[in-house]
Amino acid sequence: MSYRPSYVRAMVAAAVALAALAVPAAPAHAEPRDPWVRAWGLNIGGQLGNGTTLDQPTPGSVTGVARGDVRELSAGGFNSNVSFALALLSDETVLSWGGNTSGQLGNGTTTTQSFPAAVAGLSGVTSVSAAGGPFALAVRGGRVLAWGANAYGQLGNGQTTADKDGLTTRPVAVQSLNRVRDVSGGCEHSVALREDGTVWTWGRNHLGQLGNGTRSDRNTPQRVPGLDDVVAVAAGCAHSVALTADGTVKAWGRNDKGQLGNDSAEDSAAPVDVQHLDSVTKVFAGAYQSYAVLDDGTVRAWGWNGQGQLGDGTTVDRTTPVPLPGLSDVQEMAGGWQHTLAVLTDQSVLAWGNNSNGQLGNGTTHSSPTPVTALPPGSGATRVAASVANKSSYAY
Repeated sequence: MSYRPSYVRAMVAAAVALAALAVPAAPAHAEPRDPWVRAWGLNIGGQLGNGTTLDQPTPGSVTGVARGDVRELSAGGFNSNVSFALALLSDETVLSWGGNTSGQLGNGTTTTQSFPAAVAGLSGVTSVSAAGGPFALAVRGGRVLAWGANAYGQLGNGQTTADKDGLTTRPVAVQSLNRVRDVSGGCEHSVALREDGTVWTWGRNHLGQLGNGTRSDRNTPQRVPGLDDVVAVAAGCAHSVALTADGTVKAWGRNDKGQLGNDSAEDSAAPVDVQHLDSVTKVFAGAYQSYAVLDDGTVRAWGWNGQGQLGDGTTVDRTTPVPLPGLSDVQEMAGGWQHTLAVLTDQSVLAWGNNSNGQLGNGTTHSSPTPVTALPPGSGATRVAASVANKSSYAY
């Protein structure tokens, strides 16, 4: 039997229409249990990695990056088109995406990139940290590499200027430092934890954030005196915290909001003891606030709280640690500019604080001084990330 061409065309069109009705529309955001790294919040620089520069008030997928392939994710930059992110993969290579005005993507260009791409020539990496500056740090073979902004010597390569091409757009070696286990970047300073438990710092130091007893900037690493047996470090915008093997928490640098937790608001160029803490297993830092997770999965927080980022239900700054009511079973945390993230043992992700760009991930732009749910239990997420100077959030 033969059909007229016009009749055939009509049959095809009808079949296509029926097929379209039968297939559900793609969701506007990632499903709770999909396999991808999730990102949400501010996206002006493409730092959410979804190919756009549109803000996202609910968790969406980072293009082509499965959380099972990611060993570590770190966010950096500040609230403009310089915000960016890095992902360290299980094969020890690094992806980068987002703003790139200072070469912070490490790919040899200054071109913004709203989707993840490999940092060419960077392999064998065991730790990364994207900093607020914007600049980045990576550990390879126990040595530290750095790239991006360097006005205060935060790249640690003995300079306070860019390279011969005008920008440090590719990784350079941090001087005179080996056997490094972990790194953390603040807004304009860097912190490294060596395998022997000592801490080394470099970069800007006008508020004592290097912890070396001075307020002079350094463009090469120097050991923080009197600080031994450290097992974890975290850099805020202009302060740092360290956890020692005996569970003591030390802090140094800027303290105008009480972020050092020593019951004062005076800056300190040397480490001081954070007060009223016991049984601490992990420490984290936001812009001007700090957090400690205890061995029972509860949290203590201190410092800046103007947007409710401490999560204690108030907007009152705290100069010593306070408990966060109703928050337990915390596995990991991340402190942002004015918001905070936590992932629980049931794989739910909670957020609190400022929400002007949807960084709390609950589909609104309403801020909250207590936790709201960004991802439900069973989401697959076990870790979170946020820049100390940014309004974007990540879960993986």
